[in-house]
Amino acid sequence: MNCEMCGKEAELYTAAIEGVNMKVCERCASHGKIIAKAKPRIVPRKIKKAAKPAEPEVELVEVILEDFSKRIRNARTKSGMTQKEFAKKINEKESLLHKMETGNFTPSIPLAKKLEKILGIKLIEKREEEKVVMPKSKKGGAMTIGDILNI
Repeated sequence: MNCEMCGKEAELYTAAIEGVNMKVCERCASHGKIIAKAKPRIVPRKIKKAAKPAEPEVELVEVILEDFSKRIRNARTKSGMTQKEFAKKINEKESLLHKMETGNFTPSIPLAKKLEKILGIKLIEKREEEKVVMPKSKKGGAMTIGDILNI
């Protein structure tokens, strides 16, 4: 172990030097008062475990159906409402409803759920998708460009 004052590798003592407890060699301990013989520090070593092959994780994802525009338009016309009346009922702009019915705008999941509830149709489908797991950096943090270049 090394002396905290001079850096010399020697047997160390805990000494009070100018009010600070330090682990110092016998020579440096003469600048203060020796309290006790220093106990060696035990540093735990990390044991590397064999890396397990990553299993692909599957998660359920909500997706808007591709034919949502036809479903919305057909359900609205069956209920006998105009775009203006239906837009007022769902508390959205008529132009937004028109864009959804023509397929120029895909509704968000919350809006699609609202439309499903009011029209009594299905617009959302749950699909299983593999979750992409990014490898971690050797240093334990997130992957960096340097880590990718080393791969």
